[in-house]
Amino acid sequence: MDPRLTPSNGRVAHVSVQGKVAASRFTEGKIQQISVPISDLLRSPEGGLDRQLLRGAAFLLLEDAGPQGFVFGQSVHDGYVGYLKAVHLHDPAQPSHRLTALASHSYPRPDFKTRPLCCLSFGSLVTVTGEQGDFLALADGGFMPRQHLAPVDAPVPDPVACFEGFLGVPYLWGGNSVWGVDCSGVVQLVLEAANQTSERDADMQESGLGQLLPPDAALQRGDLVFWQGHVGMMRDAETLIHANVHHMAVASEPLAVAIARIQKNGGGPVTSRKRL
Repeated sequence: MDPRLTPSNGRVAHVSVQGKVAASRFTEGKIQQISVPISDLLRSPEGGLDRQLLRGAAFLLLEDAGPQGFVFGQSVHDGYVGYLKAVHLHDPAQPSHRLTALASHSYPRPDFKTRPLCCLSFGSLVTVTGEQGDFLALADGGFMPRQHLAPVDAPVPDPVACFEGFLGVPYLWGGNSVWGVDCSGVVQLVLEAANQTSERDADMQESGLGQLLPPDAALQRGDLVFWQGHVGMMRDAETLIHANVHHMAVASEPLAVAIARIQKNGGGPVTSRKRL
């Protein structure tokens, strides 16, 4: 079983894996929701960053906070497990809207001149309860510009154009936000905005997304290109857009250039090309 997706830490596990893993206790867990703009999901308390969860994301709480204030559980959307701060969770509300601007602010009043409460990243989920002028009122008492939000069931029409909006965003291993993304994190963000289910890591995406293309097939806008541990999306037949360490940012470049550099630097050849 993939440890990234197995809801167990040895002390506690979800009932779905009972009989498959050893644990002291099995539980149904409790659905909670991310209450802060961004929460790091760690492989262990105070450990390395595996991925991030944005405001409004659902989290299945399996183990309450220990001495360090971390809880253990699983991202409901993609099944990724890990630890996050207990204070980053609250009881869930049904999200109604998704943030479609690269970033936006929540205000205490429907007035853009007031000091904002917080800044949210693209893909964050909020619950709208009403409207006042050019602002939408949120269940937590904040107000956000209506032009920055869209109903959760309204997909972006072009995931490549959405990806292009991230050009220049810094590279961050495990990142899932405007403050930093890695290669598979930004792919997941833009596909989810298009209402396409996506796993979190590049190897998962390679095995689970799209149809495999023959090596000699012409590429087109929106195709995915995979290396071992890396993924990018085609802007057109010859141009790749990807978050990468060479640029330490989301960057666009000729696919041939990326292939040659990755091979030269020990990343190996392209392992597959997929069409969504």
